[in-house]
Amino acid sequence: MNSCSSIGIGLAGFGTVGSGVWNTLQRNGKLISERTAGGTLLEIVRILVRDLHKSRATHEDVPTELFTTDWHALVNDPAVDIVVELIGGTTDAFEIVAAALRAKKPVVTGNKALLAERGRELFALSLEHDTPIHFEAAVAGGIPIIRTVQDSFIGNRILSFSGIINGTSNYILGRMTDAGLTFEEALGEAQALGYAEADPALDVNGWDAAHKAILLATLAYGFPIDPKEIHVSGIDQVRPTDIHFAKSLGYAVKLLAVIREHEDGSVELRLQPSFIPKSNILASVHGVFNAVAVHGDAAGESLFYGRGAGQDPTASSVVADLVEAARSLGQASGHRGFLPYRESGRIMPVSETSTAYYVRFDVTDRPGVIAEIAKILAEHRIGISGTHSPVNPNNPDAAFVDMVFLLHTCPFGQLQEALLEVKALDCVNSSPVVFRIESLS
Repeated sequence: MNSCSSIGIGLAGFGTVGSGVWNTLQRNGKLISERTAGGTLLEIVRILVRDLHKSRATHEDVPTELFTTDWHALVNDPAVDIVVELIGGTTDAFEIVAAALRAKKPVVTGNKALLAERGRELFALSLEHDTPIHFEAAVAGGIPIIRTVQDSFIGNRILSFSGIINGTSNYILGRMTDAGLTFEEALGEAQALGYAEADPALDVNGWDAAHKAILLATLAYGFPIDPKEIHVSGIDQVRPTDIHFAKSLGYAVKLLAVIREHEDGSVELRLQPSFIPKSNILASVHGVFNAVAVHGDAAGESLFYGRGAGQDPTASSVVADLVEAARSLGQASGHRGFLPYRESGRIMPVSETSTAYYVRFDVTDRPGVIAEIAKILAEHRIGISGTHSPVNPNNPDAAFVDMVFLLHTCPFGQLQEALLEVKALDCVNSSPVVFRIESLS
């Protein structure tokens, strides 16, 4: 390790967040040092990039000798005390993190996919080599939710999380609600503003948020979770019709993560577009902001709100982890990271989870359609609280229309069985689209 007054950082990845970390340390390095016991200076001494020429051209303020394209050179550099992984993905990133842990160099990462999919292996290495992994930036950007769960709620049995943890999807749904845009129009706007990637798949299909939810659930309930066990549905099927209905019924449409422990010890974990009552505080979370409601048996309900993405908020979380890693260097007792404390647990099958539902059917407009669908729902003992078929003012005589059913609370598996039969009707033209109606009580 370097002298106590200077700690060397190896920065793997110099994109939006990586350059944000550099800028933050350049701008606030002296302040951070003054706030840190012993006046520790965090100094980036090596930067891993894919293209040396591009990095030199776009980051003229960074000394050329810091750049490398060889991750082995970064991890093995004796001047590097802490490794920051910000390259993304689950292949090279895994190798970098694993090598750093074997070299007993603490790791800071914002890679939620890596931890959700291969965390079991990495945290076994972390425990074996008594070297921590810090990952505050992996969930909810600048909101310190990971540290809160690890520290402030350590004396609580966490009963549930519910949250909006993907800023891109929240922005898109907000623009569809406030400006009446279609999904495609709102997505294009988000891309133009830099809120969505050129390939926005992980944001709009729900898996970015799902990886974050897996990390929160693993922290709270102590067992590794296989991503294949959880239910994930994105926002790509949301239409203006759905937004309109939600508003008229007193709801907002949000991409909602729900994590809940049941009395039998099983954990409900699902991620899907949902109708949230406008009276609930999560309904008022707008733009690219995130919010997570945590319910502990001792602390009660707490809400954490802030920017869920972006260069500066995420870099802020990375730097906070860097300071924590620096403080614990050489101290076995300083080991953090999420270490599952149970060998196994049960993720409740989505078929066993229950809510009320909003279901939209694309149907051929002819007499008896409502009766045919209602008959199948009744046979499966699913109650109907309302039906509606909006008329398109631009084409009132359209042969194909959207038919909306509001359904009483029932197990999701029961609904799925009924919808399989409904889909087989000759008047139904595509798979029904289902939204949860959440009470969040």
